[in-house]
Amino acid sequence: MIGRVAVIIPAGGVGARFGRRIPKQFIKIQRVPIVTMTVSHFTRHPAVTAIVVAAPESHIERTRRALSPIARRAPLAVVPGGRTRQDSVWRAMQALPDDAEVIVVHDAVRPLITRRLIDAVVRAAAESGAAICALPIAETVKRVRDDVVEATLDRSELWAVQTPQAFRADLLREAHEKARRDSVVGTDDAMLVERLGHPVRVVRGLAENVKITTPEDLRRARRAWAR
Repeated sequence: MIGRVAVIIPAGGVGARFGRRIPKQFIKIQRVPIVTMTVSHFTRHPAVTAIVVAAPESHIERTRRALSPIARRAPLAVVPGGRTRQDSVWRAMQALPDDAEVIVVHDAVRPLITRRLIDAVVRAAAESGAAICALPIAETVKRVRDDVVEATLDRSELWAVQTPQAFRADLLREAHEKARRDSVVGTDDAMLVERLGHPVRVVRGLAENVKITTPEDLRRARRAWAR
């Protein structure tokens, strides 16, 4: 059974690698900022009781303006993000209500998620404590050092991880607290939970659930949205 769900949207990056003057979460698809499109999936979800967006400190007001058309659908707060994505999630977690049972973490620049995928990941987390969505890797993968191949990896065991990721609230808090004590920075929240020795369930993701990090990603997202 799915309980009270809180959502964290880390949006603290400024998109320097994207080559635009504004952070990529404010770039528009069909005249709507990407961050607005992303967050709207959760404002419409009946189980979501709180949403916290961690935005760049210099773009707090811009983020609030972008979210204002959807802010009345669910309790929504904007807080300053941190130096790293992990810091941003931690800061956002401090603004969540204490009664949250499941916490979902989702990238601000993955606007093409679906209600079905959100439900699948949240349901898996409610059952087992932690869940991610991912896709099996199709290409051959090699480990390379100094431009020389060291080994070819068994791709049957390799998956490309996406968001949303969902966790029992107390488990995610414990994972972040331990990471802070140990001065560990993980590549995602699931990695921090893995360090506790807790199993993380995997739900099959979606090919169209692209994270917009390059201009080509943006073109793909615009094509997918137009279909």
